Amino acid sequence: MVSLKQHDRDRFDRSKRIPWINIGKIGKTRVLVAGAGALGNEVVKNLVLSGFRNITVIDMDDIVLSNLNRCVFFREEDIGTVMKSEILAKRASELDKDVKIVPKVMRIQENTDWNFDVALGCLDNILARLHLNSHCRFHGIPYVDGATDGLRGKVQVILNKGPCLECAMNSTHAKVVDRRFSCTGGQFSFVPKMAAEITTTSIIAAMQVREAVKIASGREDLCIINVTYYDGTSGETETLTAETDPECPNHEER
Repeated sequence: MVSLKQHDRDRFDRSKRIPWINIGKIGKTRVLVAGAGALGNEVVKNLVLSGFRNITVIDMDDIVLSNLNRCVFFREEDIGTVMKSEILAKRASELDKDVKIVPKVMRIQENTDWNFDVALGCLDNILARLHLNSHCRFHGIPYVDGATDGLRGKVQVILNKGPCLECAMNSTHAKVVDRRFSCTGGQFSFVPKMAAEITTTSIIAAMQVREAVKIASGREDLCIINVTYYDGTSGETETLTAETDPECPNHEER
């Protein structure tokens, strides 16, 4: 018989071989995940596998059939019987017995607890994302925003210095700020429904969690400092410069 080598007894041995990743700090990081749909499923999965141990998931929805082709933790028997955040917390916890995932069934606008070290946005409407953005900015919480539309997606990291999500908003965003473009077709959806696709979701979620790993490891200097867009059709990424809007209400100079 071949004996199990010592390094194979360490769950995070391979991650530790990347010099700047600090598993100790990652395990102590308090993480907020806003949204438990397609992006939320992939983000929470990656957080747990990356060593995060203290995760809170906020979502107001239950599960519908169209969720099942993108949400790894949902099953047919869950449809209409459980809430997304609750079943996501339960099943993702099975990946590692040492992880603590707290589900909250509510809108992000109803949250009053901002005792977190990093927040990841997996939301499907602009108003909720702006709410999360402004509260993270106010409380000094690094915020990693993710969004997808079919084969396209984007990731933006909002740190304590530099531009925030609202800085890049324009008049088009303002017109749809209160709409909820759900890809599931639930009661809050607006026509046209948003396209969604699992490989794009997986890539954007992986990028989000990689940024959270940098932040938790004390390496904000490695983070995306602008807005990175992904095009799944061409397989290309493009980073565009984001600038601080001096009129943005989320900044001290205002």
